[in-house]
Amino acid sequence: MNILVCDDDREIVRAIQIYLENEGYRALTACDGLEALEVLQKEEVHLVIMDVMMPRLDGISAVAKIRSVRNIPIIILSARSENYDKINGLNAGADDYVTKPFDPMELMARVRSQLRRYTDLGSMGASGSKGGGSDPSRVYRTGGLLLDDAQKLVTVDGEPVDLTPKEFGILKLLISSPGQVFSPGQIYQNVWNEEAIDDVSVK
Repeated sequence: MNILVCDDDREIVRAIQIYLENEGYRALTACDGLEALEVLQKEEVHLVIMDVMMPRLDGISAVAKIRSVRNIPIIILSARSENYDKINGLNAGADDYVTKPFDPMELMARVRSQLRRYTDLGSMGASGSKGGGSDPSRVYRTGGLLLDDAQKLVTVDGEPVDLTPKEFGILKLLISSPGQVFSPGQIYQNVWNEEAIDDVSVK
């Protein structure tokens, strides 16, 4: 699988590249958001590791542009560790957020986890031709919206909708619990399977 590493610190890029290649991945590199977008146009990329503070085009803007056309997993890797920064990155479309300095082994574990989820959801938008049909207990409907958890398929009025793994998880949580209200923290804990980020206080 091809993984794009985008960071203006070439030493960090090289270090991550070595770890990825030791894991059997092919590492592609970029030094800013614009170069990352150029690589994505030319290469088949299965996951992106993206820094935030970069020249020409910052990581948050690059994530938003990538997410508008692709549903591949994106991990933000940033020295900015404030809750606001994490929430901003996740809202832009990132699937995970890792702060610097980071543990390379933890980063590789998160890469494997995101790729595993992406592969599991790879049939989204397909017609589900694996045979056997859907499990009715895993199909949720509300109005014109249908979510088939067995086939990892979402449709609106019969038209397939492409979602990221995290978007699919959030939708599944909400549609499978009609009438229940979830706080942002509860959604985060259920979908990310991690302790919720504290709410950002407004001053």
